[in-house]
Amino acid sequence: MTKPTVASLSQRLWALEQEKAVRECMQRYMSLCDVLDVGFDLSLLMDLFATDAVWQGVGKRYAKTFGAYEGKDAIANMFAKYTQPPAHFVTNAHFLTNEQIHVSNDTAVGTWLLLQTATFQDGRSQLSSARLRVNFTLDNEQWKIQHFQTESLFNRPMDTPWDVDKALPTPE
Repeated sequence: MTKPTVASLSQRLWALEQEKAVRECMQRYMSLCDVLDVGFDLSLLMDLFATDAVWQGVGKRYAKTFGAYEGKDAIANMFAKYTQPPAHFVTNAHFLTNEQIHVSNDTAVGTWLLLQTATFQDGRSQLSSARLRVNFTLDNEQWKIQHFQTESLFNRPMDTPWDVDKALPTPE
């Protein structure tokens, strides 16, 4: 094994810092998706996308359910449907796991498994899982989503809400 040089250590540190920044961009995206509601300021979400970004549902279920949107305006119009009355979600939580991020100069690719728990306005709930593949681009020292792909792994409808307003059981 060769001894690391200052230059090689600097490059490794830079790559780790970029991975962290990509992760933070993705976590911000998911956090904002969790609070999409009537009157939500879509500019907060759109700030995470490159100008010529693509948001795309892929695979048998999500290609049909979501389709594809090219450009920030088209993506914003798709998300705007979730901000109109009545609110679409009562509860919405996204969980990411199995992360892999690879950075190369001014581009990065991240993959995740997603689990989403949602309760809709009509009281029904859904447990969904998807495989995400997201390409990022470095724009003015900020990582932006260039191409977001989501592919359904499974969806499980539930007849009751996730959150039930009852006291939590605790030991006596």
